[in-house]
Amino acid sequence: MKHYLQLFWSFFKIGAFTLGGGYVMIPLIEQEIVGRRRWISSDEFNETLTLAQSAPGPIAINSAIFVGYKLYGMKGVLVSVAGVIIPSFTVILLIAMFFPGIRDNEVIARIFKGLRPAVVALIAVSFVRILQKKNFAWQIIVISATAALLVAFLKISPVIVIVIAGIGGVAAKGRRREGVKGRRGEGVKGRRGEGVKGRRGEGAKG
Repeated sequence: MKHYLQLFWSFFKIGAFTLGGGYVMIPLIEQEIVGRRRWISSDEFNETLTLAQSAPGPIAINSAIFVGYKLYGMKGVLVSVAGVIIPSFTVILLIAMFFPGIRDNEVIARIFKGLRPAVVALIAVSFVRILQKKNFAWQIIVISATAALLVAFLKISPVIVIVIAGIGGVAAKGRRREGVKGRRGEGVKGRRGEGVKGRRGEGAKG
């Protein structure tokens, strides 16, 4: 029971203290489940993040599903998803109930204005950390910049951009595998050739 409570509380905190969308949650999720709890490794987190971004639905819920299932199966999924959903559900419900009274409140308006730059900064941190884990590979930078330009200025659907990027990733991985096989084949042939020559030379000397 203690493990389920820890899982629930971890994702409850993530859901309660994150403003600005799923990408703002990435640093908090990583800090909690990788840095503090050590439930998964950094590499596993990157894989989880990729799957969460590729699957339909909010990234926070998808991450909760993957982590919960990895730790405790379907029970873990129910606990982690409940933890990440309850805070936002409660806040939205309260806002819907009292929004007419706070809509024109100057203090609330200033709070949200102050939160916007912080949200942008957290999204930027998520992007930089992803690049760091990929050792700032130029391919990742080029793909990210191209995707941003296509969506922001050419108004191309993000769905189309994601599909194209996925196809490009599969194609690039296929070329890498062919290159590795080619280098391995050349190495094997070279070693065999050297061995044959060596044996022939020894036989001729004998």
